[in-house]
Amino acid sequence: MRVIAGSARRLQLKTLDGLDTRPTTDRIKETLFNIIADGLYDCVFLDLFAGSGGIGIEALSRGAKRAVFVEKNPKAMAYVKENLAHTKLSGQAETMQTDALNALGRLEGRESFDYIYMDPPYGKGMERRALEYLSESGLLREDGIIIIETSLDMEVDYVRELGYSIVKSKTYKTNKHIFLERMQERIHGKSNLSGQL
Repeated sequence: MRVIAGSARRLQLKTLDGLDTRPTTDRIKETLFNIIADGLYDCVFLDLFAGSGGIGIEALSRGAKRAVFVEKNPKAMAYVKENLAHTKLSGQAETMQTDALNALGRLEGRESFDYIYMDPPYGKGMERRALEYLSESGLLREDGIIIIETSLDMEVDYVRELGYSIVKSKTYKTNKHIFLERMQERIHGKSNLSGQL
């Protein structure tokens, strides 16, 4: 896995082998960042279930002002820190070795994010629990976007009940990205993806 673009372009990142930290492939990562490119510069980015940190590091490399990395696996978090040091992006990053819901609670009231990216283990309902928390939270900025990387067969019909609308869905061979925003923001036309739809 490597950084695709920006200040750390082409630098290789270390990844932890195993299904629990399934790295996003370079091709999928490139597609993702092409979609959100317009809103990335100077943004604040949350990488939940960060694995080895490849998504948040890509965001920083491409101009994000700050990123928070949440990962409870200590071996994976060691790689996050090593990758941040290797890319010289540690000064713009905060790392939290804990589970996602605990991290969200600790961030509440002191941080808000333009993008919240989550790639939880498939089939365990973790993304729903995170979305339920975020629906009552101030962590997502007014025009912020939540991005979920998930399996092809996962349904997210419940998100409307939580006050989100799906603004985009991108399907790949093995998984998909779902882009969400708060419904009232969609009504007012304030979408970071508006130029991409």
